[in-house]
Amino acid sequence: MRFTHLFILLYIFIFLGCKQEKSHLVKIEGKQIPITDSLQSNAEIEAFIKPYKDHVTKELDSVLAYSAHTYSKTDGDFNTAIGNFMADAVYDEANPIFKTRTGKDIDMVLLNYGGIRSILPKGNITTKTAFELMPFENSIVVVALKGRQVDSLVSYLCKSKSAHPISKLKLSIDKNFNLLNATIKGQAIDTAKTYYVATNDYLYNGGDHMTFFKPNDSLYNLNYKIRNILIDYFKKADTINPTIDDRFVQIK
Repeated sequence: MRFTHLFILLYIFIFLGCKQEKSHLVKIEGKQIPITDSLQSNAEIEAFIKPYKDHVTKELDSVLAYSAHTYSKTDGDFNTAIGNFMADAVYDEANPIFKTRTGKDIDMVLLNYGGIRSILPKGNITTKTAFELMPFENSIVVVALKGRQVDSLVSYLCKSKSAHPISKLKLSIDKNFNLLNATIKGQAIDTAKTYYVATNDYLYNGGDHMTFFKPNDSLYNLNYKIRNILIDYFKKADTINPTIDDRFVQIK
């Protein structure tokens, strides 16, 4: 094979030729080889990867659920149907794991607006849909925060003017973006209480300027990717039909 011959030549040059005292590397040059339709495929390589390609394609195209409508992160000002769906899915899938490990419940979920990378189109939902919604490798962590830190989190959301996905947290603000009311699972926030907040590792590490997660009482890494959460949630559902609700509203 040509690749074998090339490897042997490189071996001779590197391991034998370089042993000559008079041989010195003096220059390295490179050039860009654009990948275009003019490049011919290698039939042998194509045949080798075909079974793997077919398997991946079959997995990505497998239907998991059905979306009743098309949902976009631009559909609402302070909360969106797709954001609500993602935050609620994180709670529903991650909370049983967290409770099994710790005996405690997740109190609320906070994701980020920018983490929603595509629409959820009407029709069949496939594994590929989950990859399009969440192409990143972000995983869920649960952070133990005192109520006073949760107050900082709430203040951030009030001023951000973005529909960051939340679950179990309910907020209302006035026309000047001042907080009117905030509750977690229907209860007022207690500054002395410890709350268990599920978020992604990107935000925990300060992404989107969310610096309120550190310091904290403790951190629990669930080793559960958001994309896998979505896939698991889709598999359990028949029809996805989220709505814009009153979890974050502005009262003018």
